[in-house]
Amino acid sequence: MKALVTGGGGFLGRRIVELLIADGHEVRFLARGSYPEVEKLGATGMQIDLRDRERLPEAVEGIDTIFHVAAKAGVWGPREEYLSINVDGTRNLLDAAESAGVARFIYTSTPSVVSYESPIENGPQTLPYAKSYKAFYPETKAEAERMVLQSNSRHLATVALRPHLIFGPGDPHLLPRFVEAALKGRLRIIGDGTNKVDFTYVDNAAWAHIDAAKALTDHEAACAGKAYFISNDEPVSLWGWFNHLLGTMDVPPIEKQLGHGTAKFLFGAIETAHKLLPLGEPTVTAFLADAMATAHWFDMQPAKDDLGYAVRVSMDEALQPTADYLREHTVVPFRSGQS
Repeated sequence: MKALVTGGGGFLGRRIVELLIADGHEVRFLARGSYPEVEKLGATGMQIDLRDRERLPEAVEGIDTIFHVAAKAGVWGPREEYLSINVDGTRNLLDAAESAGVARFIYTSTPSVVSYESPIENGPQTLPYAKSYKAFYPETKAEAERMVLQSNSRHLATVALRPHLIFGPGDPHLLPRFVEAALKGRLRIIGDGTNKVDFTYVDNAAWAHIDAAKALTDHEAACAGKAYFISNDEPVSLWGWFNHLLGTMDVPPIEKQLGHGTAKFLFGAIETAHKLLPLGEPTVTAFLADAMATAHWFDMQPAKDDLGYAVRVSMDEALQPTADYLREHTVVPFRSGQS
């Protein structure tokens, strides 16, 4: 395989690069910055922005498989920036791929394209897109996902993966922010604390992409033109699991609670204030309130059947390396017994 990984210097993208190289494939990766540590692995790095239509043909030349992982993530920033990177950038890459005769296009999407506002329990692959979105990230990822799946043809086979809550060593955002908030005493259980969610260990998320590439033999493959939820296939109590993780690091559990409705109101008010005033990025939003209070876990059988997806690292096996990484990389100093 001659693969291109966009966002190859990032959390998930880098792990995909590592696994591809370990499997003997030729790998090129795109990033807006320089990542010499990834190049030392044997990958060829190219500093090209997805919005640069003129240079993308250079990036895809000679490539047969694209893993499009790069995106503007998070829940804060101008809508135009999300659109230009997540939608226009994906369109640019699709156009370049089709012109260059690339065979396969594996797109990294997100489960949030179906919304977290209402509980999702063993959510099927057929869940519809949300009718409206509370953040630009899921809105633009949904638009890009539709575009990728509609592009499936005899010229370019496409598939989309929706890994849920990726965690593990190298995580720059999800768990580090939760742990830092807990250490500062600012974290509250949102809702009744019983909501079950799926997590995805980063190795499993990366392997899912490679499984998809192997399954995507052509535009008529079982997975072609479809989107798949990806997880550790082991839904857990969000707050129970997080408190277990904190206990592994000798940090007291989160016990104080905030009702879901109250959190949505307060978080929404804070978000509005940050939009109206020059206060920078808020630490909480209405979208986050829903994500923290509702159940969201998904049926993995379609991914197993069509992609050959298998969980390589269980939640128990993932716990210690994740805790070790967080202890070393969390900004706030750890103090045993801190409240």
